[in-house]
Amino acid sequence: MHTEAMIRSHPALNGTVDNDLLHCIEACLDCAQTCTSCADACLGEQNVDDLRQCIRLNLDCADLCLATATIASRRTGSNGEVLRAVILACRDACRACAAECGRHATMHEHCRVCADACRHCEDACATAADGIKSSLQ
Repeated sequence: MHTEAMIRSHPALNGTVDNDLLHCIEACLDCAQTCTSCADACLGEQNVDDLRQCIRLNLDCADLCLATATIASRRTGSNGEVLRAVILACRDACRACAAECGRHATMHEHCRVCADACRHCEDACATAADGIKSSLQ
């Protein structure tokens, strides 16, 4: 990924990088792709009706992960309150998706992989959110 190189090269940052935020961005992008693939794989299963909630949570999580990565990648100006809120929403979506995929993990390998990616992203979001300064705190 080029995430670090792009953020490090931003003129407003003078080469400094928040490693926790960088890790969060990369985890979000990975999780978004994994959740999208899991939803598609669930649609290909014979018991798709049993996977309806899994598909919904996969798609919600993917959308929030993409939005989080996009917002967190913007380094001109600041919007700590919104960034922190989005990261926490992403953390919560990842937690819910991991739990649902975990219910299907023994039957569907794609759900096991997705649950792992979601847990990783949840942890990365929690860590990054702790470092975001917000006037609400």
